Amino acid sequence: MASTVAPPLSLHHHHPHHTPFVHTPISNTTKHSLLPIFTPKATLSLSSKTHNKKTNPLLQEINKLCESRNLTEALNFLQRTNALNNAEAMGVLLQACGRHKDIETGRKVHELVSKSTQFSNDFVLNTRLVTMYSMCGSPLDSRLVFDGLQRKNLFLWNALVSGYVRNELYHGAISLFVELISVTEFKPDNFTLPCVIKACAGLLDVGLGKVIHGMAMKMGLISDVFVGNALIAIYGKCGFVEDAVEVFEYMPERNLVSWNSMISGFSENGFFKECYNTFREILKSEEGLVPDVATIVTILPICAAEGEVVIGMVVHSLAVKLGLNHDLMVNNALIHMYSKCGYLTEAQTLFAKSDNKNVVSWNTVIGGYSGEGNVCRTFDLLREMQMEPWKMKVNEVTILNVLQACLEESEMLCLKELHGYSFRHGLQDDELVANAFVAAYAKCGSLSSAEHVFYGIETKTVNSWNALIGGHAQNGDPRKALDLYIQMTYSGLAPDWKMLSARALFDRMENKILVSWNAMIAGYSQNALPDESLNLFRQMLSNGIQPYEIAITTIFGACSQLSALRLGKEIHCFTLKAHLIQDVFVGCSLIDMYAKSGCIEQSQRVFDSLKEKDEASWNVIIAGYGIHGHGNKAMELFEKMQRSGLKPDGFTFIGLLMACSHAGLVTDGLKYLNQMQSLFGIEPKLEHYACVVDMLGRAGQLDEALKLILEMPEEPDAGIWSSLLSSCRIYGDLDMGVKVAEKLLALEPDKAETYVLLSNLYAGSGKWDDVRRVRQIMKETGLQKDAGRSWIELGGEVFSFVVGDELLSESEEIQDVWRRLEEKIRIIGYKPNTDSVLHELREEEKIEVLRGHSEKLAISFGLLKTTKGATLRICKNLRICVDCHNAAKLISKAVEREIIVRDNKRFHHFKDGFCSCQDYW
Repeated sequence: MASTVAPPLSLHHHHPHHTPFVHTPISNTTKHSLLPIFTPKATLSLSSKTHNKKTNPLLQEINKLCESRNLTEALNFLQRTNALNNAEAMGVLLQACGRHKDIETGRKVHELVSKSTQFSNDFVLNTRLVTMYSMCGSPLDSRLVFDGLQRKNLFLWNALVSGYVRNELYHGAISLFVELISVTEFKPDNFTLPCVIKACAGLLDVGLGKVIHGMAMKMGLISDVFVGNALIAIYGKCGFVEDAVEVFEYMPERNLVSWNSMISGFSENGFFKECYNTFREILKSEEGLVPDVATIVTILPICAAEGEVVIGMVVHSLAVKLGLNHDLMVNNALIHMYSKCGYLTEAQTLFAKSDNKNVVSWNTVIGGYSGEGNVCRTFDLLREMQMEPWKMKVNEVTILNVLQACLEESEMLCLKELHGYSFRHGLQDDELVANAFVAAYAKCGSLSSAEHVFYGIETKTVNSWNALIGGHAQNGDPRKALDLYIQMTYSGLAPDWKMLSARALFDRMENKILVSWNAMIAGYSQNALPDESLNLFRQMLSNGIQPYEIAITTIFGACSQLSALRLGKEIHCFTLKAHLIQDVFVGCSLIDMYAKSGCIEQSQRVFDSLKEKDEASWNVIIAGYGIHGHGNKAMELFEKMQRSGLKPDGFTFIGLLMACSHAGLVTDGLKYLNQMQSLFGIEPKLEHYACVVDMLGRAGQLDEALKLILEMPEEPDAGIWSSLLSSCRIYGDLDMGVKVAEKLLALEPDKAETYVLLSNLYAGSGKWDDVRRVRQIMKETGLQKDAGRSWIELGGEVFSFVVGDELLSESEEIQDVWRRLEEKIRIIGYKPNTDSVLHELREEEKIEVLRGHSEKLAISFGLLKTTKGATLRICKNLRICVDCHNAAKLISKAVEREIIVRDNKRFHHFKDGFCSCQDYW
């Protein structure tokens, strides 16, 4: 393997072409099942002294009590014999607490260690405390022990990293590793790196795994067998099989785990022939390797999946020869293999002969008979497992396996019996079980029972809806299935790839009526799939189906999502030809489309052309002016609306208050809030208060905004607190911002945006230690900031850009355009505003970061691809930063173009060096 220099470590996700050992993988399919990753034991003994346990009565007794799980008695024994000063005995007890997950006894030992001046800083015992808590599933306690220590060594760091990985806190493990190599003098060893590689595998981040691979090479650890095994496992799990093979082939030393990991990697990626070949190589190896339990239970599921019962029998014979067939895991794997291969007699014989059965054994054989449709034997086994001498407790998997047999109306009685059993034993509350009963009742022809179960599910997930939708589809009622699909979307749930099933049902319908087309088109649009919505609309037209108002309204909504002006204009022409333009709903959606595509003047023209204007028409045009920051125009329309004899509603005031917010019309906005109830009898709701809080916050009136929140008749939601926190960040009010963040985190502890706002608040105040603390929490909890993304529509095609994007084929040309633009605008006053970069970087680095902002890339691309004088229309998913705003103003002057930017708050129209927002946003 050729040596390579490892790239710098980064917490960003890496792509294969940015990292060492680039190969074209045999399969890039990512798999989620666990691969065996083994880490080595510490290279040095953790004990400060060596005792002969055979001759030490104290240790003999402690070991005896620990092995019999009498941990409380073991602690009492140490106290009775005044042996609490024996470090090795305390360590043995801590190991047993971790092994048996007895955290209460572990806490008592911890208390004794903490109180002892002899042990409080003992590396060995504190390492075992960290490990004990992580093994008991409490990594937070592990971290508290670690943070409370004045002195730390590599063993402690390794124990904490390993504990985070054990508890699947993969982001936290990687963050700890970065901290280890950046702020301590310790060098990672052959225990550290396998743990970190396993964390990368848990995140399916093969790019970062390759970075660690490069580090291992530079540090001379690549030849370590445990490091090699971990690399084989991550490459196999992430689908980079060739990389796994290359690591394996260049390993100077291999053990059985290496071979087992290769089999598992091949299996994960569907290379079953290679699995068998590797298994044969183990048997023929010159190293004298002998397959173990892990080998057998890795190869048998492959035989099951492939139906290779002959090879499975050979493996069975080998397991008997090696004395492994009595192992519970091996026996269960054999039962599973024979069942899946259709050899139920052999599976039943193995099952019956086994004196050592667990619930997996029963579930496996039940699943075998259930899969064959043998209802009687399935239910007999279900009853038998609960009787003497087994008295095995049924779990959710048991129920799911039994339900496979309930396929016909004749099984309805058995199905109801099973349903009753599930209720009595509290298994019905499991989501998978409840959904499976919905599907089973549907398969047995009782859609009423399926619906009864469905509507009894307290928290319905997409899978719950899928079960009922599928049931109606399978029973020949695709229209009802589509009806349910629309209900699901209106309930606020976004469909998963079952969306594909809905489309498949739609495609199978022989006589598609207009309602069916409308339902599918609306489904795509409502679930943020505007491209699919537009494609289906085109197909509808090509099939000769005449669209009416509902379809047209939906299509304009899809264009609004994309800010796709050209497509919107095409549909506008179609509606004119089809004489649909005077429909109120079509008119409203057309006004909204033009407004959200940056053409508020065209929105006004459509509005003026409407013969009949209802409240909805006025509401849409007022809101349109609001998002463009034209507050005075919005207020003018509000007065005209009343003079026309129409009464404003709650939606009217949302648009009006939003317009006042974006235009800085605070006095007018407060007046309208008061008038809502006093003049129009409309009770302000949360969304109205949110607009006013946003308005006060934008104007820097933070105390007034907080006072309004505290005096609201309703409990403020996360959106309101988030708005105030954003304003605190803009105006640098650290004290209020921290308090607001606490409120917000109590409401939404897992929302990345809150942490980002808080981090930016600290950064703006120069509190870099607090910035690092907040970002550390984000990393440990797996939260990630949304990347800045901008897009532009050119010639009917949408081009998207991410901050720092260099993947487009035109990236060099784009950078060249920006360099020339920067030279021009510097002459007329541009100076990079590095305050917009909230990272602890040098000034030159901040300027380079600013050059990669996505709106600058989109503007440069637009100038590259359009003719002189054409207006550029850019959309961005985040708020435009001060630097990009300043640059866009000067670019509009330098190139004599109008540039329209729609960020996540409002529109900015840049022209002749000025912005329509008047620098107030």
